[in-house]
Amino acid sequence: MIKTTFSTVKERALFVWKLPSFPVLFLINFILGLASSFFAPFSSLFGIDEVGMSNVGFGVFMTITAIGGVTISSYIAKLSDTKVSRRKLIILTSIAGMIGYSLYAYFRNFLGLALTGFFILGVTAAGIPQLWAYARDALKEANIPSEETPFIMNIFRMFFALSWTVGPALGSVLLLHFGFKGLFLFVAAGYLLVLLTVIFLLKDITSEQRVAKESITVTKYMKQPYIFGYLAAAFLLSAATSIHMLNVPQFVTKVLHGTEVDVGIVFSVPPIFEVPFMIIVGVLATKIDNAILIKIGFAIATVYFLLFSFVREPWQIYPLQLLSAAQVSITAGIAISYFQDFIPEAQGTATTLYMNTTSIGSTLGYFLFGLISEMINYNQVIIIYTIFAGLGLLFLIVFGKQKMTANQLENQQSIN
Repeated sequence: MIKTTFSTVKERALFVWKLPSFPVLFLINFILGLASSFFAPFSSLFGIDEVGMSNVGFGVFMTITAIGGVTISSYIAKLSDTKVSRRKLIILTSIAGMIGYSLYAYFRNFLGLALTGFFILGVTAAGIPQLWAYARDALKEANIPSEETPFIMNIFRMFFALSWTVGPALGSVLLLHFGFKGLFLFVAAGYLLVLLTVIFLLKDITSEQRVAKESITVTKYMKQPYIFGYLAAAFLLSAATSIHMLNVPQFVTKVLHGTEVDVGIVFSVPPIFEVPFMIIVGVLATKIDNAILIKIGFAIATVYFLLFSFVREPWQIYPLQLLSAAQVSITAGIAISYFQDFIPEAQGTATTLYMNTTSIGSTLGYFLFGLISEMINYNQVIIIYTIFAGLGLLFLIVFGKQKMTANQLENQQSIN
């Protein structure tokens, strides 16, 4: 039985690896994940401890950066679905990443960092959504059956997670030896590598579903109850996750009296388990209603955050990261491909709408972290974002029924 399952997984993994352009896409996804994993876990240490921002000031700084990402990537998404090829836009976002993080290496004043974060890294923020949308276009060009998409996209997401198995720990080592200047220059080098990979190894593809003449308006999609409910849930979980990510380094170093290395290990443990979990979830997604799996993911996230409030030593976090890996395998894997199916005629808009919603949630999380952590201790902050995750699960439960009703009506209309 186990041998048969392993053979099936191996066979399906080889099938994905042989898809046109996907080995290159896997490489780009891995490098982008590595670049983000170098900085994201240590962002609050950079703003508060390195630059000297107050907690509220850091929250405002992260909010400014997130707003830039949402605003600029939304415009780029519209271009990608109407006029400009995704390959050219990925090249643009890579150049912006090189410039933005190089400036971060040297700037230590609030205004310079905020302007760089808003305008330059705002362009960079469009890179991952465009890469994911490119992957969906590549699947269509290869005539891959739609029922295989969740599994393939979860394997694709797995390479991003794979980079996080080593990224935070490696980032902590770079931080100890080279400081934030060296860390940011390594991130910039990652974007240079992405740029060269795209230029020399990735081809332009034409999407048959690209909307050339029709004006794409996000509001018409947002009026659908099941789309709004799904995005509201993603928004709340993203807010919870961003508060958690910023809170953990402070919680570990200031409440549990751990070190930067402890922080790196905490963020490196989940991706180790995300890799096999994503393969398993990808297989399950081809057999089980994805809506059910996503609800399970939100429930696991809520339990995971709640258990964090009982931690008293840094090592106690490590086993909890199994739950983190399980929920990320679902909520950051099949969740995106599931939402992309809501708007099949505009993949760039669908992907960016989902990712911008999570970015806006992160924006709220950044601001709330700075505000709340000034008033209560880092241990009590955990309760706040646990409630956010629970509310997200509630949105899925309530609006999931409306989505089923909408699907049933659509089927009835097609039969009539």
